Amino acid sequence: MQRKFLEELGLEKDIIDKIMTENGNDINATKSKLETERDNYKEQLETATATLKTFEGVDVNDLQSKITALQNDLTAKDTEYQNKLADRDFNDKLNSIITKAGGRNSKAIMALLDLDTIKASKNQDADLQSAIEKCKTNNDYLFGSTEPINNAVAPTGGGNNGGNPLAAVRAAMGLKSEK
Repeated sequence: MQRKFLEELGLEKDIIDKIMTENGNDINATKSKLETERDNYKEQLETATATLKTFEGVDVNDLQSKITALQNDLTAKDTEYQNKLADRDFNDKLNSIITKAGGRNSKAIMALLDLDTIKASKNQDADLQSAIEKCKTNNDYLFGSTEPINNAVAPTGGGNNGGNPLAAVRAAMGLKSEK
């Protein structure tokens, strides 16, 4: 707003001065606000420019290929981990079935089984049972006996009626027994 415009309206000099002072205050407040915003934008532009300079010479396709390779490695590790868990579960199940069947040496029994075929089977439990039974019929020495007494656990006794075994030996040799 210009002073001349207000004078043409027929306003007094005091009123014109007050209006001009108030108008100047409004303009200065708006001007300082705009200068602050301008300075902030300049700062942001300088920061963005400096950040972009750090990416100069970076091959985006190379970074993308590295990311893809790392994702593939992660997927392979996950698959390997899942396979190890599946193998552990299968081996635990196999050892349990061998133990229930009375197997004496599970490693020897596993060596006789076609484990890859059994792992790939859709009905592992039934196939494991049949493979163990087949192994048991062909290699019964690898499994415990079904006889009631497998091994003697106490002396069976002899003809000395619980006496001194040395006396029996002396008597057999024709010597007198010691008392």
